[in-house]
Amino acid sequence: MAGSTFGTHFTITTWGESHGKALGAVVDGCPAGLSLQESDIQAYLDRRKPGSSPFSTPRKEADQVQILSGVFEGKTTGTPISLLIPNTSQRSSDYSEIASYYRPGHADYTFDAKYGFRDYRGGGRSSGRETAARVAGGAIAAKILKELGIGVRAYTKSIGPVSIDPARFDPDAILQTATAMPDREADERAREWLSSCIEEKDSSGGVVECVISGMPAGVGEPVFEKLDARLGSALFSIGAVKAVEIGDGTAVSSARGSENNDPFRMRDGRVVKSANHAGGVLGGISDGSDVVMRVHIKPTPSIFRPQDTVGADGQERTVCIRGRHDPVIVPRAVVVVECMAALTAADLLFSNMSARMDKILSFYGK
Repeated sequence: MAGSTFGTHFTITTWGESHGKALGAVVDGCPAGLSLQESDIQAYLDRRKPGSSPFSTPRKEADQVQILSGVFEGKTTGTPISLLIPNTSQRSSDYSEIASYYRPGHADYTFDAKYGFRDYRGGGRSSGRETAARVAGGAIAAKILKELGIGVRAYTKSIGPVSIDPARFDPDAILQTATAMPDREADERAREWLSSCIEEKDSSGGVVECVISGMPAGVGEPVFEKLDARLGSALFSIGAVKAVEIGDGTAVSSARGSENNDPFRMRDGRVVKSANHAGGVLGGISDGSDVVMRVHIKPTPSIFRPQDTVGADGQERTVCIRGRHDPVIVPRAVVVVECMAALTAADLLFSNMSARMDKILSFYGK
């Protein structure tokens, strides 16, 4: 199976299935000398793990990470870092029925079409549980960025019809609310909306916003490896993502140039912008402003109401999906978005180190 590795200079390869013995990741390209402990990674995994709120699947997983290689005496060694996350709460019997049909909104049919075979236990490799391995690797990338003064923060911008009010933005609420919203009033309304979805045996979608702050100007390539193109690729690789916006996103199609352009100014001897409609990216290269992304996430496809589908035998049928499922993916996806953005930024920063001859000469002392 191709496509399980992300990155060029700082890479992550994920492995494992939803109901296998474990999931994990191998991170390569991490510099030696970074202080790293399992607790650094665990803090990120705890934000993603199931069973942590009334609006996530009741499946209970500790998601306890183990570092198997690449770290010695609390420091990275420069060699591949192997991470293991055991599965401890599989109930594969919940999924035995779906071996005979294709679940609407899932990858069952397309997996069969590609491979002629699929692991039907919770979706196997296509399961959202695969993102636990991404988060483990992304936590390392985020720590590297922090050493460089670069922060990555994601949060829920909206769930269903409920959106946050920027005037009430409270960063502490991101980790304290069940919805990961930085607006406690919006969180209450979103909880009511989700409760109604559960009562109606339905689910909801939403939007995650992510901001990379402190990114220096000049990161990214001008053609195929643009910063926004790489971010889009990374974020679209998250299973439930259906649209990605950078800066003003789709709003630019109805704007005028005079409205959309960001004027340049000088401040404290630096070139800055007086607006950020571009979302921190010009010509595929970072401009020194915050890099702003919005990720649109579809409703959970596993809903507990009758749905029409087709069986593996080619016969049409109506099914009711069983199992343990999130009524909304968005709150748990917040940290996944954050980590994919961190992985992208770290990889491109490493790539950028060879962009200028004067920087290479400075590094090697000639």
